[in-house]
Amino acid sequence: MKKYFILLIIAFIIPILSGCNYHANGEKIERVGMLIEHTIHDQNWGNKGYQGLLDIQEEFNMDVYFREGVQTQQQVNIAVEEFANQGVQVIIGHSSTYGEFFNRLQASYPDIQFIYVNGGYSADNLISLNFNSLAMGFFAGMVAGEMTKTNRVGIIAAYEWQPEVEGFYEGVLYQNEDVNIDIQYVYDWDEKDLAIEHYQKMLDQDTDIIYPAGDAYSVPIIESAMNEGIYSVGYINDQQSIGGQSVLTSTIQHIDKLYVYAIEQLEKGNLDGGIYNFGFAEEVITMGPYSEHLPEDFTDQLNELIADYKETGLLPHQKEK
Repeated sequence: MKKYFILLIIAFIIPILSGCNYHANGEKIERVGMLIEHTIHDQNWGNKGYQGLLDIQEEFNMDVYFREGVQTQQQVNIAVEEFANQGVQVIIGHSSTYGEFFNRLQASYPDIQFIYVNGGYSADNLISLNFNSLAMGFFAGMVAGEMTKTNRVGIIAAYEWQPEVEGFYEGVLYQNEDVNIDIQYVYDWDEKDLAIEHYQKMLDQDTDIIYPAGDAYSVPIIESAMNEGIYSVGYINDQQSIGGQSVLTSTIQHIDKLYVYAIEQLEKGNLDGGIYNFGFAEEVITMGPYSEHLPEDFTDQLNELIADYKETGLLPHQKEK
């Protein structure tokens, strides 16, 4: 199978071409495009979305296209029109922000299926793929509650609406009700400077476990936590490759697998416009490897609770109510 890259200046769509065709709702899907809010080189969210696009190409032998740095309605409008001219039939917006952008223009492109993540907009040709991420935060919070020595845990989040932040908070207190939890927000997935400022203040207050729940700033904070001799919890990816055993575990969203699943269901005609939720049961959310510093009896207990959650859909504190 012949594959090649055509690299163009930023004003144009970047295609990655393959050959074969597949069907969705009686129509062939030959071309899939992706819009990325920032960059594919961030070692986190953007890169993982791009990997999902490459997996779609390999799995289904489709032509795939992508464009980086698409952040405004005008930029989305231009990119979608360019995709349409290229014959793209499915457009994935790799961010929750694309829900509103796509909702404004989907009626003008009835032959294009729009997909984005973590939002409440839907239409006949608009699909929202949502992560049930409260649970991953809860189990990671249990880890932090178990391992803190100073009873001070910090969360640096992008936005207040992130379910994993609420879950982490609840998980910490479920495991250790004596912990003081400092939650700070930077109101941008990539706001490094403010995130580092919050992190330094947390260090000054003897915080010994940090959860950087954002994109671009999670990597430098994980690295710094390792150098400072404190623990951290990785975000989106398994970040032990960055922070070693100081990373107690990671809350992993397999967005790459979810995109492949969505295209597979479209191909079969099983995914209509609407809002869908996925999580541990579908294996698109998992916990990362546990640090060797965690007690074995605790990780055994945690694994049992995760298995029970997959079966019942109830977190430990929900079952006890």
